[in-house]
Amino acid sequence: MNDSRAYESPTIAEDLLLLLFQPDSGTIAGENTLFYVLGGAVLAQLGLEQRVTTEKTWSGTVNMSAVADRAPSDELLRAAWTSVQDKPRGVQTVLPAIGPTLRQPLIDRLVARGELREEKAKALGIFPTTVLKDGGTGRRDQLLADVRGVLVDGVSPTPRLAALTGLLSASGTLPQFDPGIPWNSAVYTRAEELERGDWGAAGAGEAVEGVMTAMIVNSVMIATIALR
Repeated sequence: MNDSRAYESPTIAEDLLLLLFQPDSGTIAGENTLFYVLGGAVLAQLGLEQRVTTEKTWSGTVNMSAVADRAPSDELLRAAWTSVQDKPRGVQTVLPAIGPTLRQPLIDRLVARGELREEKAKALGIFPTTVLKDGGTGRRDQLLADVRGVLVDGVSPTPRLAALTGLLSASGTLPQFDPGIPWNSAVYTRAEELERGDWGAAGAGEAVEGVMTAMIVNSVMIATIALR
């Protein structure tokens, strides 16, 4: 692990990867589009923390700019913030630039937290390999329950939970969570609302955050559709 220090709280990207982890198989759902959604989670967190701004261009694309003197201390977030520090860049340009390097550091963090654990095994009974197992902390179950509350029970989410749920939907993996999260027309409709930034939030500040995050999530959605 490159950085063994304890992180104060999980990032959105860590929680998203933990949700995408499938305990029964030890695999990560949506591997083909993973770097886009993890990159989107990093950008969404920067947006929610007001470290970046977003602007929709005349062509419909979304540009992102770093807010001066708002560099995050977390190195994964900081790398993304630095990528838009010098000049605005399109979100769909930033995603493939930052996303491919995120998977392993995020797994390392989840292992360090005890959310996941690694076990040595042999592929085909011969080749040494490492498999992922659930760490037994219960955090994944709680996250899944929170997402279900938003999509199924109509709970009004916090901005962070709305971003997490929207990105999970953008990954295209929601059908894999059935029956825990039933895959039906009502869930599909609610997921689309979150992707548009319709969080049901009352505060004006949260409404602004919803618009910003929706632009990021929609950029992730456009990018991932091409890879499915």
